Amino acid sequence: MISAFVNLNKEKGMTSAKAVAKVKRILSDKGLPTLKTGHMGTLDPDGEGVLPVAVGRATRLFDYVTGDKIYYTEFVFGKTTDTLDASGNFSDVTGPVPDSDALRSVIPSLTGKISQIPPKYSAKSVNGRRAYDLARAGEEFELKPKQIEIYSIDYLGRADEAFAFRVSCSGGTYIRSLCRDMAEKAGTVGYMRLIRREKCGVFEYKDAVTLDTLRAADDIGKYLIPIESALSYLPVYELNGNPEGARLILNGVPLRLSGMPDSLFRLNIDGNLFGLGRKDMDGRFQWAVRLT
Repeated sequence: MISAFVNLNKEKGMTSAKAVAKVKRILSDKGLPTLKTGHMGTLDPDGEGVLPVAVGRATRLFDYVTGDKIYYTEFVFGKTTDTLDASGNFSDVTGPVPDSDALRSVIPSLTGKISQIPPKYSAKSVNGRRAYDLARAGEEFELKPKQIEIYSIDYLGRADEAFAFRVSCSGGTYIRSLCRDMAEKAGTVGYMRLIRREKCGVFEYKDAVTLDTLRAADDIGKYLIPIESALSYLPVYELNGNPEGARLILNGVPLRLSGMPDSLFRLNIDGNLFGLGRKDMDGRFQWAVRLT
């Protein structure tokens, strides 16, 4: 079974789950069947851009290769939809269209560590049900605000009737909610017309590959990102020529190993990656993720 990542450039009009299913089918058709695949960081059906897909044991590394995100997005002000994006139904509520100076003036209040309420049309769980199912059924409910961090919002200018921004933020940020909140602070309403994810953790848009490219590839292996490459930002601890130590570590014995990094690290045993580890409070090895 292969274990790797695919940096997928998801097209608009497709759910993240469907995109993953298509990657899995392509791999199978290319003679690389896998039992397990998954995406890392849901992208809205109308969203495009980076959708990291994990294959095999790489699915155990979701929390270690994704994190901060960068989006290019376009907001339309003066009107809004029930879903806060272009796929929704337009509301009767309208408002003025702010100018560029007004938008720039509210950006500082939307950056830093802030509390954000997710959109009602989202996959958030409410008493065991998806928020979007409740919203479609016309049921009344409230979503709890979530702490996120927006590192920067760069105003890029007009894009015909819309305003373009580049947003750098923590995982868990809803750009549709950012549009709603920006509009409110500017004294109007708005919706997100376009969203393209340009970065998701270690994965970048410039390196992303489309489904069509994967289908047409004679050598699909060149589009499979090895686990080691995706984790290259972490230090490595090499346990070489110590079969007894390796045996104990692999059996879950918390050994003290000299020279271990103080932060999360890759554990290589005789040159092969076995997982991620860290020191416990007593300075002994502790598994963070086991890959074997």
